Amino acid sequence: MTRLIADYAASLTFDELPPAVVHAATQYVVDSLGCAIASYDCEPAEIGRRLARGAVPDRFPGRILGFDERATAESAAFVNTAMVRNLDWNDQYPGGHPSDCLGAFLAIAEAAGADGRRLISAMVVAYELFTRLNDATGLRMKGWDQGFVIGVCTAAGVGHLLRLPPDKLAEAIAIVAVANVPMRNTRAGELGLWKGVATAFATRNGTFATLLAAEGMTGADRPFEGTHGLMDLITGPFELEPLPGHGGGRFRTPEVQLKYWPVEYNAQLVVWAALDLRSRVDWRELESVDIGIYRFAYTEIGRDPEKWDPQTRETADHSLPYIFARTLVDGTVNVATFDEAAVRDAALRPLMGKIRVREDDEINAIYPGTVAMNVEAKTADGQRIAYQPRDPLGHNKNPMQDQDIKAKFLGAAEPVLGPDRAAAALERWWDLRAIADLPAAIALLDKA
Repeated sequence: MTRLIADYAASLTFDELPPAVVHAATQYVVDSLGCAIASYDCEPAEIGRRLARGAVPDRFPGRILGFDERATAESAAFVNTAMVRNLDWNDQYPGGHPSDCLGAFLAIAEAAGADGRRLISAMVVAYELFTRLNDATGLRMKGWDQGFVIGVCTAAGVGHLLRLPPDKLAEAIAIVAVANVPMRNTRAGELGLWKGVATAFATRNGTFATLLAAEGMTGADRPFEGTHGLMDLITGPFELEPLPGHGGGRFRTPEVQLKYWPVEYNAQLVVWAALDLRSRVDWRELESVDIGIYRFAYTEIGRDPEKWDPQTRETADHSLPYIFARTLVDGTVNVATFDEAAVRDAALRPLMGKIRVREDDEINAIYPGTVAMNVEAKTADGQRIAYQPRDPLGHNKNPMQDQDIKAKFLGAAEPVLGPDRAAAALERWWDLRAIADLPAAIALLDKA
């Protein structure tokens, strides 16, 4: 397995990528950059920046987005990914968020001498591995967090950018695979800042593992199939779906989904469902709302008692009752929805208390091909409203279009960069394949 992943990461070329895959990768980069820009001043990234300052190595310096600062590559990878992830607004595939790797790629791109084409091929390396590893291992449903796959994909993509040979890449993957198996307790109960940086930590680990391997560090023997390896201890035997390119498999990068609203993916449909109900009835007249949802959404955003009384931003954006109730009252969800005053608003609690969330067998049966909810609302005068919203904007069956992604980027970037600079950055990054000077393009993203 290690050799398979390493050979793929070392051998894929931009010229092998179909136009639809290049376009999808470009969409994901632009979308992720918008998410990062909107979070330049977030607390987790500032913590990372404080620790990173004053440590710029001669070999493999890393670029921190937004501030024209350099640090160690692994520290820059952490800070960049913390910004990409902070709002939980970046792309997703069942199992996590493949664009979390981008923070590491942007950190090392300058030191690697990479151009836009090389950045795209690194993204595709990561995305193709991400989809297959999540499908094959099922780690999320076994109680393990998404950082394991992110770490492996980061190592593969960073090694690709650095043009490491397969043997060095294999050592990097072996190092991060045995040293980076995180628990999903990260996303249970009351959530702290760690929820948003768990994968930033994984990209840090993946980056550092790759740099160690580049300098001659050797890793564990057979971390997947070997004694006390991943298959032995956690997953059982598995195989990856054939990889694209020389492996003959299909490209799956375009299957990754984007988010219209700044909430975790299972809550995208929650916002649309609440807007639908809001258009039909005054929320003040509601007596009860019963919501049936698929198992993973139930365990992620609708089961824990903390979801009915969130005290942190991280808990609120993983709370179905909070997001549903806040949308009913405000008519939208935006970054301000998760300000501390909004999250702790005692006036919202009675409405949240009217919302019941349960696992629904009918909805389970059609997930993940169809993302749906069963909603039944009752009013004080006995009116009953039942409906089944499906496939939110950003789902594969209802994809966000280029104009949606551009509008999302500008909406996130203009308050930080100013309208002219945001427009210039969008124009440059939308033509990612033509970027010869990545450091100059990254400089367009620096705060005004």
